Amino acid sequence: MEYETKSGRAGPGNPTSPRQSVRKNLDFEPLSTTALILEDRPANLPAKPAEEAQKHRQQYEEMVAQAKKRELKEAQKRKKQLEDRCKLEESIGSAAQTWNQEILPNWSTMCTSRRVRDLWWQGIPPSVRGRVWSLAVGNELNITHELYNICLSRAKEKWKTTAAPTTDTETEDIGSSDRESSLELIKLDISRTFPQLCIFQQGGPYHDVLHSILGAYTCYRPDVGYVQGMSFIAAVLILNLDTADAFIAFANLLNKPCQMAFFRVDHSLMLTYFAAFEVFFEENLPKLFAHFKTNNLTPDIYLIDWIFTLYSKSLPLDLACRVWDVFCRDSEEFLFRTALGLLRLYQDVLTCMDFIHMAQFLTRLPDLIPAEQLFQHIAAIHMTSRNRKWAQVLQALTEQKRSGARQPGAEALS
Repeated sequence: MEYETKSGRAGPGNPTSPRQSVRKNLDFEPLSTTALILEDRPANLPAKPAEEAQKHRQQYEEMVAQAKKRELKEAQKRKKQLEDRCKLEESIGSAAQTWNQEILPNWSTMCTSRRVRDLWWQGIPPSVRGRVWSLAVGNELNITHELYNICLSRAKEKWKTTAAPTTDTETEDIGSSDRESSLELIKLDISRTFPQLCIFQQGGPYHDVLHSILGAYTCYRPDVGYVQGMSFIAAVLILNLDTADAFIAFANLLNKPCQMAFFRVDHSLMLTYFAAFEVFFEENLPKLFAHFKTNNLTPDIYLIDWIFTLYSKSLPLDLACRVWDVFCRDSEEFLFRTALGLLRLYQDVLTCMDFIHMAQFLTRLPDLIPAEQLFQHIAAIHMTSRNRKWAQVLQALTEQKRSGARQPGAEALS
């Protein structure tokens, strides 16, 4: 109480100081120590001269004005963000209505129309994304829900037998060891699948679903088995489809020529894909292509991870889903077009780097990648080389490899 009285603070029998009245009349009280410049000096120090007190008051008012200005600017920024979010939600709602009421009921006649292709490029609304993916990927393998349940039952039986101790022959022990290593790999990969979401890890709501789909696939395609990277593809499908439908889409996606080549580690065919990619790389980004060649940075260093996981591990999840949208429409060509779009987006940065830094950058892309900007760069990539499209270039390189010729990609097409 003695200090409050000496310092001029309000207390019993001590009226409110004039400066406190000034502060109370201000629109708001800043939560900082800036207001201390209005306080009277302690009693053991000389009082402030009138000029100094006036100067401090002006400084304080300037600080308050600056604080208000910053607050107003932040409020305007938040308002714009809210308006943009509302516009985006309205746009998504309107697009979802168009897909639900006009496109999906007339899929076979409308899916190739110019209007639908334009809407597709803009991104499929999340509420209909799973249905569109299923229709676009198709079901050439004729997998049914019943077949999925059969494969899942077989997988569960294998899990039980693997968990139980056995004393079989040496050959059976080797098979059991393979199954155990595959199961361990699935468990390990699941724990590393979208860890930031915390939904696929042990105890998460989608852990068992992901485990079931991957286990069922190893029984459906024992010749392929489980390969690292598959968990990311299955996880993205689980987020957009029911379990059985996710399995159907998963199996059909992995059955595509490009995915099968990579997951079965067909080195010859993988090299053909890389050679085709380099044809379009040199065509679209000649300076960056030359820089990569000078530094001996080959496509396998960065493309393998992108293709294996269909960008779901390399890009932010929402952006990866937009890439999937168009991939389901344009097939494997769009995977390599996206790669060129990424290189085009960051070509100015990459041309200033050496081998090590380029490899590090491309294997760990920035966390924030502007979707619209990336798709603008993808749109600027032309997938024609000497009047040949992707499929024609790939076919020519495949035939050239079969004939035993060894010219590099572009030379082989001349």
